[in-house]
Amino acid sequence: MNNNLAFDTDIQTPFHIFQDKNRKRHMVFYGRVSTEHEAQLSALENQIQWYDDQAERHPNWVVVDKYIDEGITGTQAKKRPAFLRMIEDAKAGKFDLIVTREVCRFARNTVDTLVATRELKNLGVEVYFVEDNIWTMDGDGELRLTIMATLAQEESRKVSERVKAGQHISRNNGVIYGNGNILGYDRINDTYVINKEQAETVRMIYDMYLHDGVGATKIANELSIRRRVAASGKVKWTPSNVSRVLRNPTYMGCMAYGKSFNNNYLEQKRINNHNSDTYKYVKANFEPIVTEEEWRECERIRKRRRRELSIPMVRKTPFGEESVTKPVRESHDKWNRKLRCSCGYTFRKNRWHKNKNKDWSYGYQCYNQLNNGSAKKRREQGLDTTGYCDMPMIADWKLEIMCKMLLEKVWSERTGAIQEAERILKLCYQMDNAVQSEAVAIKRKIEKIKLKLDNLIDMRAEGDISIEEFRKRKESLNMELASYEVELQEQKRMKHATKEKEMNWDAVHKSLEETIDFSKSTVDNEVVDKFIAKIIPQGNNRFLWFVNLSSLRSEEIEMVVEGRRNHSTVFIYDEEKGEESEEDDSSVHSNILYISDIASELEAKKYSPEGAQHRQQSQKRMHN
Repeated sequence: MNNNLAFDTDIQTPFHIFQDKNRKRHMVFYGRVSTEHEAQLSALENQIQWYDDQAERHPNWVVVDKYIDEGITGTQAKKRPAFLRMIEDAKAGKFDLIVTREVCRFARNTVDTLVATRELKNLGVEVYFVEDNIWTMDGDGELRLTIMATLAQEESRKVSERVKAGQHISRNNGVIYGNGNILGYDRINDTYVINKEQAETVRMIYDMYLHDGVGATKIANELSIRRRVAASGKVKWTPSNVSRVLRNPTYMGCMAYGKSFNNNYLEQKRINNHNSDTYKYVKANFEPIVTEEEWRECERIRKRRRRELSIPMVRKTPFGEESVTKPVRESHDKWNRKLRCSCGYTFRKNRWHKNKNKDWSYGYQCYNQLNNGSAKKRREQGLDTTGYCDMPMIADWKLEIMCKMLLEKVWSERTGAIQEAERILKLCYQMDNAVQSEAVAIKRKIEKIKLKLDNLIDMRAEGDISIEEFRKRKESLNMELASYEVELQEQKRMKHATKEKEMNWDAVHKSLEETIDFSKSTVDNEVVDKFIAKIIPQGNNRFLWFVNLSSLRSEEIEMVVEGRRNHSTVFIYDEEKGEESEEDDSSVHSNILYISDIASELEAKKYSPEGAQHRQQSQKRMHN
């Protein structure tokens, strides 16, 4: 290839070279059509024939391949697989010439065009735009290419504007977009025709929501029980499916436009618009299933309920500021924050009943069951259970007793833990007092500088130093004085922030003891948040606890709880033995965790005031 190149000795860059265009070239063709319409595909066939004719006219061309993008936009290179494959083959050195009919076939984005041709140029690959007679290796090739690419991009912008204008007209005429797969309707030609059986399901949803005051979850469960078919053709209902029916204005005989938009004509990235207030509603030419009043009332109810369960906030969108809602804050319940179902969902706290002490008992239910119904009910109805959950509700006392037993084992030396905590607190207290001492030292330095300034004035008055020397020393002392005064102000600020007060160390000791006192009925929220990372129930009696051993990792511990609230037994499962080993609870103590591997230290223990007898009784009851 180098034999056909003649370098210009006055120009040192490898791009300014004289080449023989009639030399033998290993070349490829690139073509593209922008839509999949039949007329455009016919145009593609014409392009391919045109490329074949070009190859016949240039006997020095050896055709290596043809790269064709069908039904692809030209504004983005990343959306054209054939184009990207061509670039990769160019990097592999499979050819040294790309022939395309015109610049707009290569790309309609000026930046993409220039970036691609420059990259190819660095690889020693030339691009020839036949209709525009542009060879990228020519001296003025890039200039002419820039002009033509800019024109192509401008044409793309005009096409985008024409498309938007056409969409505006079609929307005013109520033209139907989409595939027409809407529950309650069959799409016939350019309109919707009511499907009576499906429309009855839609009517049920609106009646239950409007007149019975039923929410989306209960509606979904009721529809499953009645075996009503969803838009997918299956008896599979979720609260999301129900909500989409309630939000869809098609059912009141209107088309809603503006639910999504392209960010610009070059990227053409589709962005969803969640602000329903900006939608454009146009009356359509098909029969509604519900009245407009019913649909509007459903919207009011839905938004009111959402406001009651959410935090209002304002979000900026391309349409301006929009009022949206933020999900409810993280639960204040410690177990809600830690529980994660094996199906991936979180749990909801339910109030059950009052115990003998007249305190409420609570249980936790998987949100998958709340939202979609249980797998058990679907099995009873002969329905598919894939993705549904069978996790039983979890009593709060089980979590409390397991946590107490676990933390009792983790804190094996309570006294040492409290002493260490007190030592750290006292050290911080001493650091606060050190701030006061440092402020006193700074004040002494300030007094010394002021004394020096007085002496300096006396020396000048006696004529011991010149005016220049006086000014120089005075400026230096003033700068030093200002520096110390700033530092003193900072110390005063710190003093205000950490104002010294008499520390009641007896109260501190008592508070620390109460924090790790597990004789109480419940474990403190702060302790659970600090040391428990996550809890995954494996069934009604078996749980995986993830305990924070440090800021870097957590240890997985499997626990089993059996029996009733006042007659329960808790075990830490020994994975190596494959069974729950028993031991009297007299060896269960307390302390802060200093061990590095809890799995090797924790033996399978039980936490049971009544001893092994109750476990044997519990096992007998389970077998019976």
